[in-house]
Amino acid sequence: MEHKLANSWRMTINEKKFIEHALLSDLRVDGRRPFDYRSLTIKFGREDGSSEVQLGQTRVMGFVTSQLVQPYRDRPNEGTLSIFTEFSPMADPSFESGRPGEFAVELGRIIDRGLRESRAVDTESLCVLPGKLVWAIRVDLHILDNGGNLVDAANVAALTALSTFRRPECALGGEDGQEIIIHPPEVKDPLPLIIHHLPIAVTFAFFDNGNSLVVDPTYKEEAVMGGKMTVTMNNNGDVCAIQKAGGEGVLQSVVMQCLRISAVKAADITAKIKTSVEEYTTERTLSKVKRHSTMAAVDVDEPDIKMRSANDDSSKKEMDECCSNDMEVETDMSQQVHMKKTKAFIGGPSSWDPYSKGIAIDSIRKSTNLEGSTKIDEIKEECNLQKLDESMPKKVNIEVEAAPVRSGSSEKKSLKDAVKQKNTKKKNTEATGGKC
Repeated sequence: MEHKLANSWRMTINEKKFIEHALLSDLRVDGRRPFDYRSLTIKFGREDGSSEVQLGQTRVMGFVTSQLVQPYRDRPNEGTLSIFTEFSPMADPSFESGRPGEFAVELGRIIDRGLRESRAVDTESLCVLPGKLVWAIRVDLHILDNGGNLVDAANVAALTALSTFRRPECALGGEDGQEIIIHPPEVKDPLPLIIHHLPIAVTFAFFDNGNSLVVDPTYKEEAVMGGKMTVTMNNNGDVCAIQKAGGEGVLQSVVMQCLRISAVKAADITAKIKTSVEEYTTERTLSKVKRHSTMAAVDVDEPDIKMRSANDDSSKKEMDECCSNDMEVETDMSQQVHMKKTKAFIGGPSSWDPYSKGIAIDSIRKSTNLEGSTKIDEIKEECNLQKLDESMPKKVNIEVEAAPVRSGSSEKKSLKDAVKQKNTKKKNTEATGGKC
């Protein structure tokens, strides 16, 4: 009530009457309807477990920390969860620094009751060594600007900070197995808290002896209201807590109406919180992935590309040189054949292919009349060059064009014809008697 009295003295009587008469017509000073919420904005800090919530002109920052402590004797297997609030005079001149006032204590108790009494956070998962060490979770709420309805804004700040908090992973070690080893984030990823549901606080302000009510009262509406009530519900419609601190009395029908409105508002706020937390988690995961920029990737692959292009150019040059050399050899061979008027042929069936397209039949017939060992060596070299030329498709085509078949018959030669030609060669050599 001290917070209400501190605000009421700054308002004139005309302002108070204007707000009251406007509410009778289902109108509000900021243009909202009686059951409309102000715009809700959620931001997250660089570290896990920090958030900033803005509800209209109200701004609250939440920060979550943890430490290992001894558990309570009556609950040796459960961790602890505590809420602390800090009211700064910069947020509202009526706030005093130092010792928390009545409204600060009430705000902390409302949020603590909604979280702890509803078992929203799994405290059993915070146990490290039963009866000796557990995790103590502390939520600090800092009021940055008071624009009305601090309870709802602080509640959302606490939930978002708890949803993004990560505690270090622990393990038991040592000789006796009772030594606690806390792994840093670089060794093992921190663990998130297990949150079963999100209890959402919805505050109602009553006017005209409880005959009219509004949701999410502003700073000026809190100075005029006759009483308020905070309902904490989750997305499933379960009532987690109800806070009615003095003021005007409220009928049972009005309370049930507030519960129905709270169920709808809790579902909307829960969806916003989950969406914001998912976006934050996605950004956090992507920031951990090491990525190379596009320019860096080009720089890394550029030498390889240059080497490949150089190899391709060298291979093309080698192919061109080979082809040019082959063409020169073929021209030289053709000139020698025309000058000598003979074609090379020697060897048995194992070294001669009768189906070769690069050997002219006339040259084979003329080769039977060749004499002398020197000519035979030259013929061997020419045959070897022809076989190398036949291995390449381009060379075969050139040889076919350079040495067309000059026989009158267009019939294809078979293996029998080749054998007959070989026998005729032997007969001719025997008839001559080897005379030069």
